[in-house]
Amino acid sequence: MSPVFVRSIRFALPLLVLLLTACHREMPAVNFHADGRPPKLSDWHVVEARDGALQLNADVVPYDLNTPLFTDYAHKLRTIWMPAGTSATYNAIDTFDFPVGTIISKTFYYPKAKTDAAGDVARTDDYSHDFVGQNLDLSKVHLVETRILVRRKDGWAALPYVWNDEQTDATLARTGAVLPLTLVDVADTRENFNYVVPDESQCASCHAQDWISRKIHPIGLKARHLNKNYAYAEGGENQLEHLMKVGYLSGAPASTSAPRNANWADPHAPLDARARAYLDINCGHCHNGNGAANTTGLTLDIGTPEDRHLGLCKPPTAAGRGTGDHFFDIVPGQPDDSILPYRLSSKEPGVMMPEIGRSTVHREGVALIRAWIAAQSGDCVAIH
Repeated sequence: MSPVFVRSIRFALPLLVLLLTACHREMPAVNFHADGRPPKLSDWHVVEARDGALQLNADVVPYDLNTPLFTDYAHKLRTIWMPAGTSATYNAIDTFDFPVGTIISKTFYYPKAKTDAAGDVARTDDYSHDFVGQNLDLSKVHLVETRILVRRKDGWAALPYVWNDEQTDATLARTGAVLPLTLVDVADTRENFNYVVPDESQCASCHAQDWISRKIHPIGLKARHLNKNYAYAEGGENQLEHLMKVGYLSGAPASTSAPRNANWADPHAPLDARARAYLDINCGHCHNGNGAANTTGLTLDIGTPEDRHLGLCKPPTAAGRGTGDHFFDIVPGQPDDSILPYRLSSKEPGVMMPEIGRSTVHREGVALIRAWIAAQSGDCVAIH
């Protein structure tokens, strides 16, 4: 090899490195907007579509829940970011107390279906092919929306963003959106449905845990939902312990001493624990002593005793189509005679529960609640 050629390579390498660096620029720092409604998701620099992946910015931490809220079989990538030098304060029961500047994101997406038809998405509980490290592989998933929950000086604000067809960015959708999609399962069974992106007021209706103050809060960021392991890029670790380690949480006990909800889909967990965890995350944010459904007398959060407050032999507060002509919310041993699974099985407005957040029936979730009711003992005496 000639000296001239070697010198040419030596001078060319730095230029090549510079060119590659320019093509793979780092994401700008996370941008906390203290007010206003940024028109693009990329204005926040929390998660962005780059180099074939939905990438997390530096210090943006992903997290998951023991039992997640059901949203039309959508998969979800949840993240949290806080300003340097700040942290959330641990609470054993309620949502952690987060500092001003906190940005929570939740990206809803589906694995791509094997079919090529527009709007086809896969109906699957398999997450194993979605990720590359902590980033979403855009060759394998279809992004639908990303919701931003930001802690400002005057409280939390919820902002929904809908991804464009090119999957390059998401645009603010203050009035929501309706996206026609088709779920395709492994047997090629197809289910057409309208995926509904909630508007700002609908976001607030679910996140307002106290219906008197109407102030909104995160739903999933409670100890009992977060107390589980997560497969971080650097290795698996308990989420509470990881948040403590990175400085995003203070005052938490050892994970073995913190409350933990069951995984609703874990066949090895007790049936009662699985059903209660499912009702807690899907229904408890409204059906609690201070929530939007507190007038019903039905409370479904994890701390509710197993008596009439949980619906056992409890007549509904109002008759109508939502009862399905049944007399009690839960009739022990009789799921077919109980209002709760009847409403969970419906897609009809005015009957279905939850009232918003889904357009399909979570068949596996309904089966869980039916099995839970069927396993209960006792009976109710109907009052005519």
